[in-house]
Amino acid sequence: MTIHLSQRVQRVKLSANAAASARAGALAAQGRDVISLTTGEPDFDTPEFIKQAAIAALARGETKYTQTSGTAALRTAIGTKYARENQLAFDSSEIIVSNGGKQVIHGALAATLDPGDEVIVPAPYWPSFPDIVRINDGEPVIVPCGLEVQFKLTPEALAAAIRPRTRWVILNTPGNPSGAVYDRAELAALAAVLRQHPQVWILLDELYEHIWFTEQEPAHWLHVAPDLKERTLLVNGASKTYAMTGWRIGWGAAPAALIHAMTAVQSQTTSGPNAIAQAAVLAALEAKDQSFVSTARSVYARRAKAVTRGFDSIEGLQLQPPQGAFFAFVHCADLLGSQRPDGVRITSDKDVVDWLLESEGVAAVDGASFGLSPYFRISIAASDLALEQAILRIARAVAGLRRAVPAATSTPLAQEVPA
Repeated sequence: MTIHLSQRVQRVKLSANAAASARAGALAAQGRDVISLTTGEPDFDTPEFIKQAAIAALARGETKYTQTSGTAALRTAIGTKYARENQLAFDSSEIIVSNGGKQVIHGALAATLDPGDEVIVPAPYWPSFPDIVRINDGEPVIVPCGLEVQFKLTPEALAAAIRPRTRWVILNTPGNPSGAVYDRAELAALAAVLRQHPQVWILLDELYEHIWFTEQEPAHWLHVAPDLKERTLLVNGASKTYAMTGWRIGWGAAPAALIHAMTAVQSQTTSGPNAIAQAAVLAALEAKDQSFVSTARSVYARRAKAVTRGFDSIEGLQLQPPQGAFFAFVHCADLLGSQRPDGVRITSDKDVVDWLLESEGVAAVDGASFGLSPYFRISIAASDLALEQAILRIARAVAGLRRAVPAATSTPLAQEVPA
């Protein structure tokens, strides 16, 4: 059977994270001892009171369509969350609830991009960013932001990337896959550039908002640049904060005109978000006891420190200590050119990831999938024991390589790779 596929769908590919996870799962099914560190998902269960709220909503018969943009109660609670936690004012007309943060991003770009419009995407990036741009007929402009700039977009790089058809710049802090967190001065410098380009909107992905390891809580973009609120979309959700990835609830906060357009798009795609999941997230946001959030952050912080110490002892690998999120983005340039015991040459970060899995059963994701090589990403959303064992296995895998040259001592420059 032959099927005609649109140019739109041919521009995108399946999730690299899902592919890596599937490969690890297939090996485990064959009896291999595999530690999978591929998935960006909390290893905690959803708090019990949230699950009970969903059960209660079912018992009340809340199983019908909700408003396309989400229930009034949940949108009000999200506005209250921004006022309470971020000292920001959003009313219900400026908030949309969707089936995950990914749908929020898709809806915003579908509502604003025409063919050939450009979106600036700093690399390393969450792989869905450039593909969501492409599937909406836009052109991602990839800006490499490597170890030498701590994986952050600089004002100079931003200014150089902006062109007449630039419509958006995407910022992600705390960042996936790098764990980078922008400080106040860095945000202010980016804002100064964007003030010169009023046609450019800012999409701020803050899904990892509550998972930070800096000495002080990170500054918020709209505190640093409140004058840019009228062209900023905040993207957030319950997945990471409340360990609710499978519940599929995300939200966006932006000027009402954009939210109205995104609601129109959503009305013709999913009609609206899941009713039961909305009731559960409402309970999460309205709970007086938010200790789950701070407890989870403490656990992630402990794991980040342990993983950083572990990689410090592995010659040939370099890790910028994560400042947030739950990932480690490991530089592996010094392994390129090495030879495996079977004679196969290591020439890319994908080869490194393959070697880790084949030799020691550690599943990671290559940096090329995040737009930047040569790196690989592991998730620290795993048990302390699993992470400890994974570091030991990675050290053995590296030790098993015949190195081509001595480990470099200088910080290498980033390399852009095809998305």
